[in-house]
Amino acid sequence: MENIKETMLHERHLKLGAKMSPFAGFDMPIEYAGITQEHEAVRHKAGLFDVSHMGEIRIKGPDAMPFVDYLGTNRITGVEFGRVMYTILCTPEGGVIDDLFIYKLDYTEILLVVNASNIAVDYAWLLANKKGFDVEITNESDDWGEIALQGPLSASVLEPILKMNFSDLYFMRFRVIEYDRKKVILSRSGYTGEDGFELYGKTKVIAELWDKILENPNVSPCGLGCRDTLRFEAGLPLYGHEMSREISPLEAGSGFAVKLDKNFIGRDALQAQKDQGLPRTLVGLELIDKGIARGGYEVYKNGVKIGVVTTGYLLPGRDHALALALLTTSEAVMDSVVDIQIRGKNVAAKVRDFAFFHKNYYRKTL
Repeated sequence: MENIKETMLHERHLKLGAKMSPFAGFDMPIEYAGITQEHEAVRHKAGLFDVSHMGEIRIKGPDAMPFVDYLGTNRITGVEFGRVMYTILCTPEGGVIDDLFIYKLDYTEILLVVNASNIAVDYAWLLANKKGFDVEITNESDDWGEIALQGPLSASVLEPILKMNFSDLYFMRFRVIEYDRKKVILSRSGYTGEDGFELYGKTKVIAELWDKILENPNVSPCGLGCRDTLRFEAGLPLYGHEMSREISPLEAGSGFAVKLDKNFIGRDALQAQKDQGLPRTLVGLELIDKGIARGGYEVYKNGVKIGVVTTGYLLPGRDHALALALLTTSEAVMDSVVDIQIRGKNVAAKVRDFAFFHKNYYRKTL
């Protein structure tokens, strides 16, 4: 049996009474007070997540930027320092290996933050494709801790702790700062649709920050359960659900991060998919009848299967369950009615967009 890893905050989770469960090889907190309470805490105040299971891979060398540019769908050359970039690693066939974030630390040094379940796969893929590029690739995942403070009160909680003002740090921007004489990456980003911050550093300093942040009564510790309901409500994809090796980034609605006017692995396949028309499209579904559509449930129109649900929930404060689904593009007609097969019964649902929630990111206003 595979050994389950623990983050440096594991004992703290147990003392807080967290419900723990294996996730991506780690024993992680799923909930503390409850998914609904934690979901609402992030939407109205602030919630703190341990996301130290995420992976960190460092790319260093003269070809760091062109290498990452070639591996990922998004363009990073020419992008200013201090900006967090979202990109996708694709197979030559256009399927998704992983989606990840890029931190350009220098012209010759880049930190990739990858999904926990894909650390080994991503690392192997990078090594397998480094031929011709002068780079060193190091998997530093075990050396890093990461926490995410999310919610409308996040800045007011964090500013006095770090003794700095964040008024000029906008969404998807980062700084390398010092806390207790140790370097920390402070990123205004997150996976909830709310304003918030992700903090990366060596495990000891991240544990210190966790303790300090939780001293604020407006902050609730949050588990991975509400992290999923929050990202779903915000219409954000999850690898293995809305994108995978069988689901391209274009089908998953992530075309904004696919720059077809540059060369990258999988470009030709994605260009052909775009030219020929996408076979499937990610949409939102709002159930008309009672029921909850879970991932894997089939979607029908006039008795013919037209797609599959990727994620579904009855969210806090809502009367009707919602779902994300991949539908045959010709059947992905807004406001049309389809049937979801739930436990052997057809449950009616309306096709809609997947903007279930207005994102509250802190952006620069013109």
